[in-house]
Amino acid sequence: MALYIIRRHDDHWCCRANMSIKVEQVDASAMAAEWDAFVQLQLGWTHFHLCAWQSVVRTVWKHETLYLTARNDYGALCGVLPLVRVRSRLFGDFVCSMPFVSYGGPLGSTEAVRALAQWAVEYSDTQRVDLLELRSYVQLPLDMPVSHRKVTVVLDLPGSGSEALMKSFDAKVRSQVRRPFKEGMEVRFGPDQVEPFFAVFSEHMRDLGTPTQPLSLFRTLAETFPDSALFACAWINGEPVAAGCGFRWGSEFEITWASSLRSHSRLSPNMGLYFAFMERMQQEGVVLFNFGRCTPDSGTHRFKRQWGSRDVPLWWYNRARSAVRKTPSPDDSRYSMGPRVWRKLPVPVATRLGPMIVRFIP
Repeated sequence: MALYIIRRHDDHWCCRANMSIKVEQVDASAMAAEWDAFVQLQLGWTHFHLCAWQSVVRTVWKHETLYLTARNDYGALCGVLPLVRVRSRLFGDFVCSMPFVSYGGPLGSTEAVRALAQWAVEYSDTQRVDLLELRSYVQLPLDMPVSHRKVTVVLDLPGSGSEALMKSFDAKVRSQVRRPFKEGMEVRFGPDQVEPFFAVFSEHMRDLGTPTQPLSLFRTLAETFPDSALFACAWINGEPVAAGCGFRWGSEFEITWASSLRSHSRLSPNMGLYFAFMERMQQEGVVLFNFGRCTPDSGTHRFKRQWGSRDVPLWWYNRARSAVRKTPSPDDSRYSMGPRVWRKLPVPVATRLGPMIVRFIP
């Protein structure tokens, strides 16, 4: 199908495919109901496709958003693509869908998906962007290089209660799950867990040598998605020792961020926390528990696979200028010194500096 890009006088961009598909940049908040209703009918949709993420990106990270719609000759919505431009002198210039999370690629009909991707390619080429990356949960009808450097790990939850859930694990996992509860651990859910979640999360990220996201992100998420963002902390003797945050969409739940304190690792509080999330989701009718993305064969990957889960490859389509083939990573030799230095910082210092750095690492 022939495609071409035109630029309008208001500096927005349009793409037409034989005059039958029109792509426009929009303010998703102005069409929130239509956007979200369309998204939730599409194969491969995720929480991160919802239009409210546009305001989260603008408010917390202050990045430029390029949210796109595709419409046919009758004006009917037939595709959407949330894009975010992340640029810095140190790390590079990226257009990503969606940054900081695992999913967000184009949704819609085959023709619409191709037109949306073509718009993104033309925009990135014209703007001389270092890397365009479309992060899809499913395979797309695109003729673009694709990376499977990340996988997500999912577990099918039994529908017959927590006892069946516990029995689905092997003996070693059951023992690790029970251990922290025998020590009096309690798991609490709710928006009041945002601050204790962040206390655990920020210390854990410092220990990993990775800059932390800001507390404002998690406060904003709790306020923006009160019915689908879930926060929980595991408490022992009045202290939060493990914490998680995740999102529910359809019949699936992803635990997007999870952490635990090294000081309590012998008690495996993270195992009890994950089980509590699974049990809670099982009670709410969720059938697929998503452990989130990881690098194949890493320690995190092995942790997620021990639950009897299975891998799902991620489809990250890209368009690179020069030798840039992926977004920055601590595993990159160019930044190998950073994690070693970061681990030596006091937690308050790392927590204050982290958000100023991580917002440029999509």
